[in-house]
Amino acid sequence: MSELGATLVDLQHRFRAALDAAPDDRALDAVRVGYLGRNGEVTQLRRAIGTLPAAERPAAGKLINEAVEAMEAVLSEASTRFEARDVERELARTVDVTFPAIAPLTGSINPVRRIVEDACAYFRRHGFAVVIGPEIEPDYYNFDALNIPADHPAREGFDSFWLTGTLLLRPHTSPMQIRTMQQYRPPIAIVAPGKCYRRDAVDARHLFQFHQIEGLLIGEGIHFGHLKGMLAGMCRELFGTSQSVRFRPSFFPFTEPSAEVDTTCPKCKGGGSHCGMCGGSGWIELGGAGMVHPNVLREMNYDPEIYSGWAFGFGAERLGLSRYDVDDVRRFINSALDFLEQLQ
Repeated sequence: MSELGATLVDLQHRFRAALDAAPDDRALDAVRVGYLGRNGEVTQLRRAIGTLPAAERPAAGKLINEAVEAMEAVLSEASTRFEARDVERELARTVDVTFPAIAPLTGSINPVRRIVEDACAYFRRHGFAVVIGPEIEPDYYNFDALNIPADHPAREGFDSFWLTGTLLLRPHTSPMQIRTMQQYRPPIAIVAPGKCYRRDAVDARHLFQFHQIEGLLIGEGIHFGHLKGMLAGMCRELFGTSQSVRFRPSFFPFTEPSAEVDTTCPKCKGGGSHCGMCGGSGWIELGGAGMVHPNVLREMNYDPEIYSGWAFGFGAERLGLSRYDVDDVRRFINSALDFLEQLQ
């Protein structure tokens, strides 16, 4: 037997012994790498072929290849034994069939979506229809028909996302008020949920894309008391009776008189002192509301001497702060499962 042949026989014996001594799959792979890997013993023998006389190199290469095939066959047998052993161990495990199973992971409705659905359900029970509209609107529906003057800051590129000279991403769902009044005569009772877009800096209370719930009631004899009653009822249903609601005077071009609607700050519970969420006021603004401006009614060919109405627009994420006792609207969009699972 040649010197190379004797070396290969010894190599195979050591390889088999190392495989037999391997306690697990990791050790088995370590043996493979040590002998058959890129820097293993077989590779070193292949590199030494270049030092042999040219006439002996083919025979040496053949011997090494035959040895490698035999070693790979032994390695395959060892791997099969380990796999069989693992299967036997798994089959030998005792399973307590009475032990509670692992609960499957199931999806759920996002809390913002749930707020929108619950708010719409409240208004449906009071005879309101739910209407959905486009997220890209002409400036007529966003501003002109709503009595917003041409020099109003909301029309500037600093506040709104303009797509063309006349089209923009709607900053509110109020265009659905105009579209509905164009299509129907009073009485009208609608609620319009949907996404809105504004150039707001993102913080604990603001997002540049948010959800709004808009409401409109037009008819004869409608007054501000109806508005307060409906909104206070919605807040009680969404928040419970522990939350306080207040109406404070404000100004909007499309309503007169107008009011901001606030609820108790969920972080400081109305205490206000040193609260970073409410700025120390103890209140969180939900949105605006008021009686539909006579100019808006005239634009729709409604006689303001006969018809009156109210409208409101609330941010769904703002409603979520109070309903779920959350201190930052960004948590609703961060997709953190541990947080969302708590609100199921």
